Amino acid sequence: MFKIDIFWIMILFFFIFPMMKQWALERSRVVAIRNLEKTRGSRVITLIHRQESVGFLGMFARNFINIEDSEELLRAIRLTSSDTPIDLIIHTPGGLLLAASQIAAALNKHESKVTVFVPHYAMSGGTLIALAADEIVMDRHAVLGPVDPQIGQYPAVSILKAVEEKPISEVDDETLILADISRKAIAQTHKFVVKLLVDNVPAEEAERLAQILTEGRWTHDYPISSEEAAELGLFVSTEMPEEISQVMRLYPQAGQRRPSVQYVPMPYQGSPGKQSGKGSLWIAGKHFEE
Repeated sequence: MFKIDIFWIMILFFFIFPMMKQWALERSRVVAIRNLEKTRGSRVITLIHRQESVGFLGMFARNFINIEDSEELLRAIRLTSSDTPIDLIIHTPGGLLLAASQIAAALNKHESKVTVFVPHYAMSGGTLIALAADEIVMDRHAVLGPVDPQIGQYPAVSILKAVEEKPISEVDDETLILADISRKAIAQTHKFVVKLLVDNVPAEEAERLAQILTEGRWTHDYPISSEEAAELGLFVSTEMPEEISQVMRLYPQAGQRRPSVQYVPMPYQGSPGKQSGKGSLWIAGKHFEE
């Protein structure tokens, strides 16, 4: 009898508890999204990529933009009437160009206002999606990134530069083929970015911005801050609603044995030593009472 009890306890621990925990988290996310929709009068969609622990034995969920993301996001847009604004919360390192382009094109065609919120970062394909919005709202410490095409493991512009700096007789056929693909990829991406921007800025400005973002002047992981984005001429704001941060808290990174970052998550006014009164604290995801 004792052995049977231990067996069912193990089943509960390894199978049922993680499922219940994930179900509760999903429910909290739906509630937070619905509350934000009521506050802003919009359709709220999240595109958040974390290395998230889900299911049996804490297996990891995907963490980049892929075709499944574009399919789901397009369904959400189709379920949204043309007179309903869309708010997209995005947190991603990028992903497949095809998927990001589909999402960006669909958002760009939506008739009501589209706002993209960037709480932390939206790089590469994430930036491409952000460019489709009528307004980009960034946390003042958040970053965007260049959208220059990557061919395999190399930037397209770097492949072209390598070919240009060597005599044609010394360049192998495969590199020449990659250079041809690179040339096309840069032209295609430039044209697409102009198409996304032209509704919000004059045509000449759209061309200039597209050139900056696709020409490979930076490395592909270069962080474009909110200040630099504004200086470049992008339509950004740093008025990030607190509700967006609350939604992001419901998408935690996979748990670790030892947390990398710890702090008392309370707003401080002046010196922390002068704070008074009791309250609830959350440290490393655990609840404490002062």
